[in-house]
Amino acid sequence: MGLLKNIDVIRRSLMRRMATNIGSSRIGKKSYLKDPYKVKRVLISRPNGRLGNLLLITPIVQEVETIFPNCKIDLFVKGSVAPIIFQNYESVDRIIQLPKKPFKSLLRYAWVWLSLKTKRYDIVINVVSYSSSGRLSVQFATSKHKFFGEIDAAKLSKYKEYKHIAKQPVYGLREYLAQIDYPIIKKPVPDLNLKLSTAELMKGKRTLEELVGNKKQTICLFTYATAHKCHSKLWWAKFYKKLKKDFPKYNIIEVLPVENVSQIDFKAPTFYSKNIREIGALIAHSTVFIGADSGIMHLASAVNTPTIGLFSVPNLEVYEPYNSKSKAINTTKLTIRKCIKEVKDILVALMPFIEAA
Repeated sequence: MGLLKNIDVIRRSLMRRMATNIGSSRIGKKSYLKDPYKVKRVLISRPNGRLGNLLLITPIVQEVETIFPNCKIDLFVKGSVAPIIFQNYESVDRIIQLPKKPFKSLLRYAWVWLSLKTKRYDIVINVVSYSSSGRLSVQFATSKHKFFGEIDAAKLSKYKEYKHIAKQPVYGLREYLAQIDYPIIKKPVPDLNLKLSTAELMKGKRTLEELVGNKKQTICLFTYATAHKCHSKLWWAKFYKKLKKDFPKYNIIEVLPVENVSQIDFKAPTFYSKNIREIGALIAHSTVFIGADSGIMHLASAVNTPTIGLFSVPNLEVYEPYNSKSKAINTTKLTIRKCIKEVKDILVALMPFIEAA
């Protein structure tokens, strides 16, 4: 382990210790939050730079937009992905970006933290309760109302799928506001949403048509994932062979990761781009997306494509895709044949929509 990695481990440990004693969320009964139109500025904190984790905060951003229709939202994040994800969110005003590698940009790292003090917020929201940096940022920001993202399982258990990492902060915020008798929103939690423009969608459609060269429906694969979430080449070879056999009337394409690798050895037509909005626009015109738990899986959900998430670790209820007609599959409990059966079931359910399009 290099020197910078050792220092970063120490930094993380210090952050955890500092965050341990941070207070809990409180709200006064006479809070001005009772009048949602008076709330003008909100800070949402998720100091993480991963594509999936940042896509997973799009529901809480949409929830805040709904609750406080006159507000502008600042985001406290890490890395350079957030401006790309939220470029079409009119409510998002300022994106405060921690450098991806703090100890290569110490001055910038310190300045970003200090910039939290340059504005006063009506409410500050920490998305993930166990994030030390998130809790510290909420404590450091200037606001009378601070929601640290605490989880009260007894209260949240009344909600469907309350353990999901994208839904939990939404339900938590609803319960937080219920303390001032704010009417609890009973609508479903918003889906992940990349908010692609019409021009982006049209370009994605053209790109897909050029790739497949026909008008058939398309199954989109993403065969890569990090570490233990990645299925073996042997597993994918068997899955792809069975998929081709059972769905001869469909195009099958593969979206490649930034590493430009393929678990099926590039046997299907491939699409490679480092532009996540281009990738999303292409996936948006696929009939169904199949891929392991990854940022691209959440990207497929965020463009409203029916998504089948392949999970080899038992965290489905936390990270599963949950947009319309999507499903998570535990591949350690189902054979490849049964996994293919799940794909068939989703495509059968989609047929009326496909025929109407």
